[in-house]
Amino acid sequence: MWSRLRNVTYRKVKRHQRHHKTTSAAVTAAMPSECTEPLTSPFGELATNLSDSELRETAYEILVGARLSSGGKSSTYASDSEKNSERAAATPQTLTSRAASKVKKALGLRSRRKKASEKAESERVKKVSTIGETMRVQMRVSEQMDSRVRKALSKVAADQKIESMVLPLEMLQQLKPSDFPNQEEYEAWQRRNLKLLEAGLLLHPLVPLDDENTAPQQLREIIDGALEKPLETSKNNETMQALRTVVLSLACRTSNNIGSVSETSTHWADGFPMNLKIYQMLLEACFDVNDETSVIEELDEVLEIIKKTWLVLGMNQMLHNLCFLWILFNRYATMDQAEGDLLSAGNNLLIKVENDAKAMKGDENYCRMLSSTLGAILSWAEKRLLGYHRYFRSDNAESTMGCVVSMAVLSVKIMEGGEGISNEDHIEGNEMDVGQEKVDAYIKSSLRAAFVQASFQYLFHYNYVPATQCAKYKMRKIMETVKSSKSSSTGQQNELPFMAKLAEDVSTLAFTEKETFSPILKRWHPLAAGVAVATLHSCYGNELKQYVSSIDELTPDILEVMKGADKLEKDLVQIAVENSEDSEDGGKSIIREMLPYEADSVTSNLVKSWIKTRTDRLKEWVDRNLQQEVWDPRANRERFALSAVEVLRIVDEAFEAFFLLPITTHSALLPDLATGINSCLQHYISMAKFGCGTQSTYVPTMPPLTRCSRRSKLPSVFKKKEKVPKKSQAGTVNGNENDSFGTPQMCCRINTLNYIQNELNVLAKRDITHLFSSGTNQDIADRMEKVFEFSAAECVEGIQQLCEATANKVIFQDLSHFFWDGLYIGEVSSTRIDPFLQELDHYLEVISITVHDKVRTQVITEVMKVSFDGFLMVLLAGGPPRAFTLQDYEIIDEDFNFLTDLFWSNGDGLPAELIEQFSTKVKDILPLFNTDTDSLIEKFKQVTLESCASSSAKSKLPLPPTTGQWSPTEPNTVLRVLCYRNDETAAKFLKKTYHLPKRL
Repeated sequence: MWSRLRNVTYRKVKRHQRHHKTTSAAVTAAMPSECTEPLTSPFGELATNLSDSELRETAYEILVGARLSSGGKSSTYASDSEKNSERAAATPQTLTSRAASKVKKALGLRSRRKKASEKAESERVKKVSTIGETMRVQMRVSEQMDSRVRKALSKVAADQKIESMVLPLEMLQQLKPSDFPNQEEYEAWQRRNLKLLEAGLLLHPLVPLDDENTAPQQLREIIDGALEKPLETSKNNETMQALRTVVLSLACRTSNNIGSVSETSTHWADGFPMNLKIYQMLLEACFDVNDETSVIEELDEVLEIIKKTWLVLGMNQMLHNLCFLWILFNRYATMDQAEGDLLSAGNNLLIKVENDAKAMKGDENYCRMLSSTLGAILSWAEKRLLGYHRYFRSDNAESTMGCVVSMAVLSVKIMEGGEGISNEDHIEGNEMDVGQEKVDAYIKSSLRAAFVQASFQYLFHYNYVPATQCAKYKMRKIMETVKSSKSSSTGQQNELPFMAKLAEDVSTLAFTEKETFSPILKRWHPLAAGVAVATLHSCYGNELKQYVSSIDELTPDILEVMKGADKLEKDLVQIAVENSEDSEDGGKSIIREMLPYEADSVTSNLVKSWIKTRTDRLKEWVDRNLQQEVWDPRANRERFALSAVEVLRIVDEAFEAFFLLPITTHSALLPDLATGINSCLQHYISMAKFGCGTQSTYVPTMPPLTRCSRRSKLPSVFKKKEKVPKKSQAGTVNGNENDSFGTPQMCCRINTLNYIQNELNVLAKRDITHLFSSGTNQDIADRMEKVFEFSAAECVEGIQQLCEATANKVIFQDLSHFFWDGLYIGEVSSTRIDPFLQELDHYLEVISITVHDKVRTQVITEVMKVSFDGFLMVLLAGGPPRAFTLQDYEIIDEDFNFLTDLFWSNGDGLPAELIEQFSTKVKDILPLFNTDTDSLIEKFKQVTLESCASSSAKSKLPLPPTTGQWSPTEPNTVLRVLCYRNDETAAKFLKKTYHLPKRL
């Protein structure tokens, strides 16, 4: 039962909340016109067309009958003269008791103070001094009708109680057409009573009808006939007798579900909702007919006689409380909401209903009525609370809004209270949870709607669509409005940006909320102001996010907006902190919800976006121009690539534009720009050396080891080699114009990286000057000096790689015919180093002329180093075509001296100590070629055994691995000297020890 109650009411509330979500976007400065819209009665509708006036007349008849039946005024018919005497019987004591109404005091209703204009009416009011007369006037009953009712009921009440009679049936028999002014009025009165019988016994019976019972059908036939032709109501009339019989048979049925109603009673007006409709008419009499928002002073006496109808209508105190609650609430809601006492009384009565609901949770009719009533109240209340900024102001918030919130929270509590929750839990925990949860929702919904109203005005002024409105308005209509308002928004250049103005409006709204509404809502939510400012903070944050996302570049307006956002955020946080001083967590939960705007961070992100755009464009430019770069050293006097000049120019422009940005955080954001620039420069450096090769690209692979013999040097091999023309390579030293990897082009690449490295230092110093001029401290400046360290290091590494690649290319590719493929092939004496030196000298001259002074020594040193290493490779890994005798040592030694002299160049070349440094290894190894074979074999055995840690290896010499680290004490080096020794002893040793072949 309680589950149905809650579900029915929640469905109504949810429907309203969905409606509210779609309408909360509507913005208007005036109070809503729907404040006094009529409310649907929670009691339901009757299945017959009984009007309010007919129900009121019926209610009055029941009231008079109940009063007479309970021993009120004489049960005999009272004449007009007697009634007049009643009116004159009022005493001052009676009036005083009415003024001091206990019910009013309990409900919080104030006694009316009569205005001067009302004093003239006091004499007239005194004439209506009895409660009976008061009720007649309040229920708009004429004296003629009152006389008829009293005449008829005085006859019946003498014999039976009101609860044991079927009042419409008795009235039909007691009154004749002669009692009415005319036949039409009599027939209308008769039809009303027949419809009452139909409604009470057939359409809304307390005890459900039995399908097997024929009485209902008989009653329908009689009523249908009477509606077509007026019924003859004399006692002896057959139709009237049949009507009495069938009516009493239906009215006197009993059921175990009747409840507290006496089984001796008749049941014709106590079925739901007919009884509620009639009782509503009685309770409406509590309001002054001349002032529909005022409760009469005789409230206690009126309610006392109304209670006499409970037996007839099947009412009790709990049902009465619920009905009276709705009457008070409905009168307030539909009468301009001007009488706050009614709302306060309704709230006080709802507290009683809360206790009643616990006692009546097993009564299906009561639960159904409670569900409808609470649903209607909650729907009305939440419609206002979900947008309370539209419905309440500072002058009515304290008196009215608190009651509305209380009624909404109590309604939800009552619905949730019947779901098996213990009373202790309900009081200690659930009550606060329900109130806090609902108020939390009200605050958020209303503040969002208020924010929409604040932001909506800028739609017309700034052609701006709030983010919270995009889903609520059709873009076509918005754009039409914007176009029509464009002319009015021009010429407003000096105004604040709309987001800065919106920030000011939101701040004003927050302080209004804090001063007007939060003190009221704090009774249910300890952090009411905190929730409010957190909601506003979120709303403005969403707009700020949309605003920022549409920004393409930094402007003064953006800075103004960020300044306004920062001030707003500080105001909101301050309110949240002040509101949370007494909370358990000090407001940390609220503060955590307020994700910082981070105005500085937003500005920084915009600058970072600007930086990324610049660096992306630079990278695209680098890629495009490197594809066209030919690395021609003749392009300019400095002999570096023109693309490098353009790259550095763009870099310089980027830094200059950066320092002109209207921000105050240059020092903090400069590393981001430097990182982006570094990335582009490193990309350029990487592409500058791309495809130039490495040592492994040019150095030939070492052939497998073989032993040598006199027949290894086949004359045909040398003849074949002699056929290759030894033309000079000087003509190709300058390279082909289309060859981007020729020696001059390689030198241009080296010059370019050297130029970039030098310019980076200049650029860093210039940026430091900019920083100092903007007030940067020394620490930032010191870090700036290291900004381009990565690019500079890449330049250094790139230059070294290009030097190595150039040297290996010259020695092993450009001069391969004279060096690797010619030196010491066949007879040593006829294939000496002179041709190679002549060609190498030409290359060194080109390098010296092309390469920049700062890197010239580095390049030539690398050429020297590669030539020395290549000379050792010829001697130790030259392959089977090469063989050396002891007598060849002098030639080899002399050739190497010629090679070192070339680089010394009589003091005009490389420094002697540098030449000595790189030639030492060769000079240490050459004596092995002057050592006799037996001694060489013994030396090999010794160094091999020394390098072998295992003693078992002494029985057999292991083959030493090739490490490339040539040394006179390195086993593989000594072994290779033996392999290329043109000597029988060496050949036999190698065959016996390692089974090395003579040829490949």
